[in-house]
Amino acid sequence: MLTFTEYTAEYIRDPFGIISGKRYEFVINLNVPEDDELYQENGVSVRAVVKVDNEAFSLVTYDLLETTTGKLLDFDLEEDEEAELAQFCKEHLPE
Repeated sequence: MLTFTEYTAEYIRDPFGIISGKRYEFVINLNVPEDDELYQENGVSVRAVVKVDNEAFSLVTYDLLETTTGKLLDFDLEEDEEAELAQFCKEHLPE
């Protein structure tokens, strides 16, 4: 289970109208226990892009990052963790 501590969410502008729907970028800090394989001494964050098209919501992509350095981590979330991430983003969409 993921523990989300802080987050930012921003609308991604599409000035040319190339993509359908609206995209939002989330940067979320995670609280990861030391015994978890995702644990990093400098913290772990996730950068996620989600899409809202009419009433449809989807997680487009995400990256795990070392919080203080921004270094890309070579890990993927498990399916249930991806579902938690998507649900968190859906519940915290900017107005």
